[in-house]
Amino acid sequence: MSALTVSQDPEQSWDDLVRFWEEMEWPEGSKVEIIEGIITVSPAPALPHNVIAELIQRRLYSVIPDDWGIYQTMAIAVPSRMGMLIPDLVVTPRPDHPEADSHIPAGLAELVVEVTSRSNARHDRIGKPAAYAAAGIPLYLLVDRWAPEGPTVTLYGEPKGDVYRPLSTAKFGEAVRLPAPFGLVIDTTEFPVA
Repeated sequence: MSALTVSQDPEQSWDDLVRFWEEMEWPEGSKVEIIEGIITVSPAPALPHNVIAELIQRRLYSVIPDDWGIYQTMAIAVPSRMGMLIPDLVVTPRPDHPEADSHIPAGLAELVVEVTSRSNARHDRIGKPAAYAAAGIPLYLLVDRWAPEGPTVTLYGEPKGDVYRPLSTAKFGEAVRLPAPFGLVIDTTEFPVA
């Protein structure tokens, strides 16, 4: 199953779009995001996708402060890019009032991780990093299982406007290093290829 887009009135305000996103009854188990002003409904990710996210999450827990969390289903808002995004992992200081909203401002995140799926890899390569950079998220880790040159992991940082600078790229089987505040080496040898 591939991603589905839901058309909205292009003149619709950000608040109206978020209200529609929050109040609509979406298919159970699906991932519903607003990407560049378009509501996108994706199926639940496949097992290899989830295994990669879990392996990264397990490593991150060894280095983050006690008052930070790693979230798999937290929506982060980037109104300037008409985005309500749900990265595969969001690392952020624990929100003060977690019951208050369905999302947090993206600028609170210290790191976002996306693991591509075949049907929507383009979003993880283009639209989402532009939004993450615009929000000032310091680090973006893209695990691209479907990269044309073979499965790769790319760490992006130093956001300026809506563009990141690539800091390092590794093929599956190689290590990638996350800088401070993480100071972590992620070994990708265990990442499933398919």
